[in-house]
Amino acid sequence: MSEEIKPGILYIVGTPIGNLDDITFRAINTLKTVDLIAAEDTRHTGKLLEHFQIDTPQISYHENNRASRHGELLERLGEGKSIALVSDAGMPGISDPGYDLVKLCVERGISIVPIPGVTAAITALAASGLPTDRFVFEGFLTTKSKLRSALLESLAEESRTIILYESPHRLRKTLKDLREALGKERAIVVARELTKLYEEIWRGTIEKAVAHFGGDKPLKGEFTLIIGGTTETKIPTMSDEEVKEELKKIMKQGVSRSQASKQLAQRIALSRRRIYELALEI
Repeated sequence: MSEEIKPGILYIVGTPIGNLDDITFRAINTLKTVDLIAAEDTRHTGKLLEHFQIDTPQISYHENNRASRHGELLERLGEGKSIALVSDAGMPGISDPGYDLVKLCVERGISIVPIPGVTAAITALAASGLPTDRFVFEGFLTTKSKLRSALLESLAEESRTIILYESPHRLRKTLKDLREALGKERAIVVARELTKLYEEIWRGTIEKAVAHFGGDKPLKGEFTLIIGGTTETKIPTMSDEEVKEELKKIMKQGVSRSQASKQLAQRIALSRRRIYELALEI
């Protein structure tokens, strides 16, 4: 049964992440019936609309122009126009533009209706073979060195399954960073081109992933990484003096301050950064 599209509503419409057959009847009906489609890339969405013979007008709404578009979109919604928000693939707002507009609509009392669709994160998780009962989604890792290091340090202690997105040109660096922070033997699943012709779901350890996806050959496709949570049980945090004593024992074996801090962080419930700060006081 077709759903009645009501005026003055923002519809958040999930679109296929690759295979066009994954779109829902409800999404097609919504895109056909709304007054306007706010698309991350009108050219990309235009191909989807052409495939399903949808002639609804589009307006661009992406990372670089979203701030300037908010006023216009909110005004149209206030006038009673219905708008469908779409990204290039998956659900808008999930590592894609959309959150800001949704937040503004909530603040102004504008109705929001989600039209669910596939997402790469959940699709990869379901097929990963890693625990699905508890997980954390981090999206794309920041490229800012200090923030990235701090996040990876926290993820090393995460017991839930971890989901990350990564682009092809940064995958190799991210895998090496994960190896450094989480260890060589942590389980990982690397999924790319999900639902497409050359779909690949690779399973192994982080060390093996570094080798498998290494080399100079250009990588293609967007990647979703599913990483097993830690299973290590760490002993309670020691006092500062106890930490220093343990560091001294490790460093007497010829280990550097940095490596000693890393080794101890794997055994106690204290961050590697704090342990290193204490190591500098020795």
